[in-house]
Amino acid sequence: MPTNPKKSDDRPEGDRIAKLLARAGIASRREIERMIADGRITLNGQTVETPATFLTSLSGVSVDGKAVGPAEPSMLFAFHKPTGLLTAERDFSGRATIYDALVNALPKGTPRMMPIGRLDLNTEGLLLLTNDGGLKRQMELPASGIPRTYRARAFGDVSQEQLEELADGVEIDGVRYGSIDANKERASGRNQWIEMTITEGKNREVRRVLEYLGLEVNRLIRTAYGPFELADLGRGQAVRIRKGDLDRFVSTLKRAKS
Repeated sequence: MPTNPKKSDDRPEGDRIAKLLARAGIASRREIERMIADGRITLNGQTVETPATFLTSLSGVSVDGKAVGPAEPSMLFAFHKPTGLLTAERDFSGRATIYDALVNALPKGTPRMMPIGRLDLNTEGLLLLTNDGGLKRQMELPASGIPRTYRARAFGDVSQEQLEELADGVEIDGVRYGSIDANKERASGRNQWIEMTITEGKNREVRRVLEYLGLEVNRLIRTAYGPFELADLGRGQAVRIRKGDLDRFVSTLKRAKS
């Protein structure tokens, strides 16, 4: 099969190889680009030299000498990420990543799973995992408007009125954050628990907004991502989302997109 087949208007037909491999659950696009640079991916026995290789299918593509098979059915897992783990494929300084925990948390034979979004090193709670690169990307896009709910324990004083003002959004250091639903739950001394629901998921959004209000966050837990909840899932454990629940959620994404 030739690479970069042309459409009638001379634009490449198909998709970039990194996009196709990510959809097939091989790795993230960024990781696939590194694999290409390392010469680990071949097409019909020839080393793929650039991510700008357009294909209409993965026929003839191999990774580390192993032919890429048909894509697995879409799967979604809920994982209770503990603090102290990086949401990354690997860390060159040797710090532990979620994949160190997933070795024991996921059932044997589970295809490679990719995190949907990230939780930083000191944030715990619900992290969704999928083998479907297309689903991953769609759920991460701010335009999808999928709500993410967090519970934050923070030191300092803040009023419910201040939190309700976040519904209008806020600009911090030139970054505009959209509407946030925030409510005080309970207080213990000067530590208080605050529940926040966001829809954009910008980098460190919850921490930045609470720090802007003069609070010092000392614990942050994601409790929900869309309709999927952490509930009583044990720390370091993972559970597969039922196919019916996943299919219903995907259908809502398709309706919203249309």
